Formats: sequence, structure tokens, C-alpha cells
Amino acid sequence: MTSDLPDLGAWGDLPFFRDKYQAIAQAMADDQREILPPAAQRLNALCLARPEDTRVVILGQDPYPTPGHAHGLAFSVEPEVRPLPRSLKNMFKELRSDINVEKTNGDLRGWAQQGVLLLNTVLSVPAGEANGHKHLGWQALANQVLAYSSQRPTAYILWGKQAQGLEKHIQPGDHLILRTAHPSPLSARRGFFGSRPFSTVNNWLAKRGQPQIDWNA
Repeated sequence: MTSDLPDLGAWGDLPFFRDKYQAIAQAMADDQREILPPAAQRLNALCLARPEDTRVVILGQDPYPTPGHAHGLAFSVEPEVRPLPRSLKNMFKELRSDINVEKTNGDLRGWAQQGVLLLNTVLSVPAGEANGHKHLGWQALANQVLAYSSQRPTAYILWGKQAQGLEKHIQPGDHLILRTAHPSPLSARRGFFGSRPFSTVNNWLAKRGQPQIDWNA
């Protein structure tokens, strides 16, 4: 594992960190733009939900490009952020409709600490330039995380075509795989609203004798 990485547990043994991470880190260091989230938070998703604890995987695209919003978890924002990003606002509408939970802020670290891996397929973005780092090569990490995590039964929430395109990296197993429209305002009414992902995951976990996720955390 590369020496300047935080402690990622077994995630740090993925080939990505040996083969690709240094080149991506150098490309970010050479980029004169402000890069989000800050370097110390970039791998937060893997730090907070270790492989042995991961029970649910929610895939996002890339970090919010607004300074002060992204902190390393897909869809999550710092607790003081107002107004909430629109996709997150729609997630919370579905959360309320599905299981009557009313989140008070957009910080999803409480989910991560229960084994919900909130992973973007690209882990950095230049401020103000959504998808500005989509060609750096981060996607290999998400591919490997899916392959590794699917060695045991896991719930996968694949919102939108980009996330669903990565399903091929999930190894066969006794998984729950939910495929619906993305919570983005452009697509939420085409199948995201009413999909009940939160109760579906909890029912699946309960049937397996596992603790349910406290989505209000």
C-alpha cells in the first residue's frame, strides 16, 4: 500500500493502490485548480466503511463541485450545508415517504458507520467543474471495490445508468441488487420516487439476521 494513504484496512490491498493511485495523485498535484474534496477527506468512504463492515453499497458519480459541500462520501454533505443538493433532497423525500424518517441535515457519516459504503466512481473534482476528473482513472477503484465486496452477500443500490453499468463487476452471490432511476431532478420521477430502497434493504438485512440500518443516523 502507498505510504501517504490513510489506514484503509483491507481496501488498501486492492491493486488500484499499487498500480494507479500514485499517477492519479500526481495528476491532482499538478492540477492548478482547487480540487474537492480536500485531500484528507478524499478516501473517507473507504475509511469509514471497511470491507469487513460493509453491508450496503450506494454508488455515486463524482463529488459535489461546490466548495464546502463534498467530504468524501457519495451524496453526503457537511452538516451545515443549506440548501441541500437536489439529488440528496430527493433521497430524503423518498426516505420520508418510504420509512417516515426525517433527516435533519445532509451528513451521511452515520450511515457509513453502520456499514453503508457511499462510494463515488470518481473521487475528486475541480471546484465548479462537475465531471472534470472523469478521465483520471478513478473508476478502476470502484470496479475493484465492487468485485471485492461481492465476495460475500451485500446489498447494492444502483441509481441511474452509470451506476448500473458497473453491475458487471459484482461477482455472483446472494446479493440484493436494486436498480432504479437516479434521484437527480432530471430522472427522480422516472422510477426513483416510490422505489422504497431503504425499507427494501432493511427487510433484506432482517431476513439475513443482521441489524437493520438506522437511516436516521
